[in-house]
Amino acid sequence: MQKTILFIVGIVFFIVLIGIGLYYMENYSGIYYTQIDNTKVEKLNTSDNMKYEYTLECYNQDGKSKIFKFKTSRELREDAYLSLTIKITGVNKWEEVMYDELPDKVKEKYN
Repeated sequence: MQKTILFIVGIVFFIVLIGIGLYYMENYSGIYYTQIDNTKVEKLNTSDNMKYEYTLECYNQDGKSKIFKFKTSRELREDAYLSLTIKITGVNKWEEVMYDELPDKVKEKYN
């Protein structure tokens, strides 16, 4: 009887872990878009190449917003639009994009 209860508790724990993992994969992965605001950059005192950290509001293709932090080696061009590739650990990479490349729901946020 005790082995059966432990087995059931183990299965429930495993299912909960999978649910948490799926939640984070859904909410912390994908492509987000933002516009550079150099008033929201912090100069870091580090010995590595990443000297600046941005904290910006970003939008996914559906217009849902999240705040993300990411580091750069230089200050970025004011008002530039970026496409951010987000993984579970945060911003994996970024690249500058043109306004016309933004999804329609994201364009609505910047009008």
